[in-house]
Amino acid sequence: MAETTRLCRTYPSLTFVKTAHSPAAGGSKPDFFSTQVLQARRFYLNLKPSPKTRLQVVCGGVEHCAPDYAIRRASFPFYSIEFVAQGGGRLKLNGAEHELQPGSVFSCGPSVAQEIITRPRHPLVKYFVDFAGTGAARLLAGCGLRSGTVAQVFPPMEIQPLFDELIRSGLRGTRRSPEICSRLLAGLMLKILDARAPLPGRETLAFATYQQCHDFIGRHFLRLRSLDEAARECHLDAAYLCRLFQRYDHQTPYRLLLRLKINFAAGQLQAPGAMVKQVAEQTGFANPFHFSRVFKSILGLSPRALTRLR
Repeated sequence: MAETTRLCRTYPSLTFVKTAHSPAAGGSKPDFFSTQVLQARRFYLNLKPSPKTRLQVVCGGVEHCAPDYAIRRASFPFYSIEFVAQGGGRLKLNGAEHELQPGSVFSCGPSVAQEIITRPRHPLVKYFVDFAGTGAARLLAGCGLRSGTVAQVFPPMEIQPLFDELIRSGLRGTRRSPEICSRLLAGLMLKILDARAPLPGRETLAFATYQQCHDFIGRHFLRLRSLDEAARECHLDAAYLCRLFQRYDHQTPYRLLLRLKINFAAGQLQAPGAMVKQVAEQTGFANPFHFSRVFKSILGLSPRALTRLR
């Protein structure tokens, strides 16, 4: 109580709550959790996972680090993904140093030495999920986050909702919680792959250009009609715009434009009385037959078939 009173005086805006957690398999919380936190919300599923399981979430949560937070480990018993939501700090993985900032994501695992030190004036708020399984290392490699590596996601908060859902599902403690959390973890890895951005100082200008063009197409897709028009309004050569999308999006900008148009059109066609020809014109297709072909190629059924599902 005296320690809490002291911290409240030092950080008057901080709200203290008891650490929320679900029961850990086999007893108390694991000893690898840091005590240098002001607030935490954690769950525990199974601290002794089967060595034969393909993928199993062990525990996870979110921690508001104290200004003196510093953790040093020569190894770690499980695989782990950590995500910085707020604050900053310094990270060392197997001797390689990295700066932590909002959007930083890093992984560690057995045999990976790690050191995490927060910035005292801007303490870390970080999410984590620990897991095990025969397929864990391969899944990490598949999302470009092999054990002992660092990545950056953009926007910085892009993956936070999945972490929040992991925590909610873990804390519920139902019979299905382990399976739900494993599936959410697999989805989280895909989301990290989809949202990866260059680390600071590496291709940042090219990525910023891609992001600006992506956002521009997202805002103006209804009136844009072609790749050349999109490139011209982004003040870029069409070939260079395609190369940017191939590097960071793995699709062409024209494919993105068509997907946005068709997704919008699908929503319009759900309205009572909607006419295919009118929706085609609204989304920039002069020819309704071309609109129908594109619609079916993207969604797998024709516009008229969709209207029959209303």
